[in-house]
Amino acid sequence: MMTLVVLVVIAAIALFWGVGIYNGLITARNAFKNAFAQIDVQLTRRYDLIPNLVEVAKGYLKHERETLEAVIQARAAAVSGLAAAKAAPGDAAAMAQLGSAETGLAGALSRLMVVAEAYPDLKANQNMMQLTEELTSTENRIAFARQAYNDSVMAYNNKREVFPSNLLAGMFGFVAAALLEITEPAKREAPKVSF
Repeated sequence: MMTLVVLVVIAAIALFWGVGIYNGLITARNAFKNAFAQIDVQLTRRYDLIPNLVEVAKGYLKHERETLEAVIQARAAAVSGLAAAKAAPGDAAAMAQLGSAETGLAGALSRLMVVAEAYPDLKANQNMMQLTEELTSTENRIAFARQAYNDSVMAYNNKREVFPSNLLAGMFGFVAAALLEITEPAKREAPKVSF
């Protein structure tokens, strides 16, 4: 009788231990998916600002049509990348597609801003200044959201890889989540002057 009680107690402890690990993995996975939802909000905000920015710039940049078209194409690619990532947050291929599209968009926006610098009337345009300020603010929010997402992914991946969680993670199909990595466009270097 005593042996039966001990076995039941051990089984109950093992069951609660397993449930605790499983719930911890679910919580960590939900945390990184929620963090990705914050990225989605900020990227969507940025994508909504870009057409307005292009419209304001169109009147001034008649000879820079190529630059404006590059921004529009990069935005379309980024929207597509975001849709793929929303369908599978944490999926390595989806995160790579989004990261690549975001790198392209950042480069196209950077080129637009460089071109806009050459047009004083455009720089002084109130709408352009306001849109540029909103875009800058949104870029900062995206950076913070991306950092929070990557931190959540790291916590989830750590939780699923450490012993004994890794035993249950494998059994229940908890796969590794991918970070969102965006390569920043190359920064322009100041010209070097020597005498």
